[in-house]
Amino acid sequence: MKQNQHREYQYLNLLQDILDHGVGKISHTTGEHLKSVFGRQIRFDLGQGFPLLTTKKVFIKGVIHELLWFISGSSNVTYLTRNGVHIWDDWAYKSYQLQVARNKKLSDLSLEEFQKKIQEDDNFAQKWGEIGPVYGYQWRKWPSADGREIDQLAWVIEKIALKPQKKHYIVSAWNPEYIYEMAAPGKSMVIAPCHTFYHVNIAADKLSLQLYQRSADMFLGVPFNIASYALLTLMLAQVTGYRPGEFVHTFGDAHIYANHFNQVKEQLTRKPRPFPILKLNPAIKKIDDFKYEDFELDGYNPYPAIKAPIAVVGGFEDKDYQVLKDKISRQGKKDNKKDKRINRR
Repeated sequence: MKQNQHREYQYLNLLQDILDHGVGKISHTTGEHLKSVFGRQIRFDLGQGFPLLTTKKVFIKGVIHELLWFISGSSNVTYLTRNGVHIWDDWAYKSYQLQVARNKKLSDLSLEEFQKKIQEDDNFAQKWGEIGPVYGYQWRKWPSADGREIDQLAWVIEKIALKPQKKHYIVSAWNPEYIYEMAAPGKSMVIAPCHTFYHVNIAADKLSLQLYQRSADMFLGVPFNIASYALLTLMLAQVTGYRPGEFVHTFGDAHIYANHFNQVKEQLTRKPRPFPILKLNPAIKKIDDFKYEDFELDGYNPYPAIKAPIAVVGGFEDKDYQVLKDKISRQGKKDNKKDKRINRR
């Protein structure tokens, strides 16, 4: 990328790289075709604007609420659902569907009915909003072998104040004990963490953060991830008393699903616009004190959003997928018989 070129071209050029040179793969869990490259990196100087992509509108409300949810340490989607953010609903619903398939006493709800129950019924939400020990849980409540819960995020913030030159400020969401292929029965999180760990670094008076993302859905997920971890960098800088430095985004498998190819090609025709500024309430000095109202986005002028289907992958063993497939197959046969009966009348 040229030195003075808009930094969004890093992302756009990576999209083009995948289309041109990506290796074809098939998703193990969904059977979807994709193109993939391995080992890439982009970086953003947060002193030059907030990297909220402009070549399509990014759901900033969802970015902020999800990050606050991670920071809270919760593993229940209720907070998100009740704040109009539904990006994790499908995973909770998928878990519910699996139990419906195994237990005929449970009501077979549609996704919309399930979401309404989460919003209105506290008991239902407490039980069925759980998606296992995902990102925030591992950040704030990592379970140790001796029974303790390790608050990795609080540890990083505390230690930066004492020894800012240390090089080991890492927060990991990758805990093999809860990855479905290695977890004990009933202990799995719903998805093996895609954004696996982040590394915080202090250089002079600036705080920078590098994210390692093992699996990156470049069209739908990555614009969200860029904004989320850039925001986390700003928040950490504020509560530790440093200026924001860089957000560095390192990718393992960076891919585009085949049913996103046309959308990606549309996005590549668009010319980036200036990045906005994201302002944080300067009165907030503790990471747990931030609320949605403490963030103000200024100067965001994106192109319209480009919709595409999401792939709800991960978190279930092959036998679990088979249970759901069998249920869907049975329902399809039942619907066909019903249609035939109606047509005969």
